[in-house]
Amino acid sequence: QVQLVESGGGLVQPGGSLRLSCAASGSFWSINTMGWFRQDVGNKRELAASVTPGASTKYADSVQGRFTISRDNARNTVYLQMNSLKPEDTAVYYCFADAKLAATTTYTAWGQGTQVTVSS
Repeated sequence: QVQLVESGGGLVQPGGSLRLSCAASGSFWSINTMGWFRQDVGNKRELAASVTPGASTKYADSVQGRFTISRDNARNTVYLQMNSLKPEDTAVYYCFADAKLAATTTYTAWGQGTQVTVSS
């Protein structure tokens, strides 16, 4: 089993910053890609950012240049630094981690979600 614990969401004014954290724990061989999806009411869940163990990153066009994803492989923790936040960044942010449980077994774990609200 793989458990993800998220922290760092909240209310911030437009132009402000927030930092999300997500730590993976449990029983697994390794963690491959980690990242964050986000979903606002009435919208599809979309990938905000992801990072591989080798630090290759991927960003949604809408957050490119404002968000920075990073990870600490030793702690199986991923971070999302969000700067210059806009009202349209308001969403529930879900952490995910692709875990290798055995030689041929993988599992995608999800966090419980953390609310980010950007409003004046």
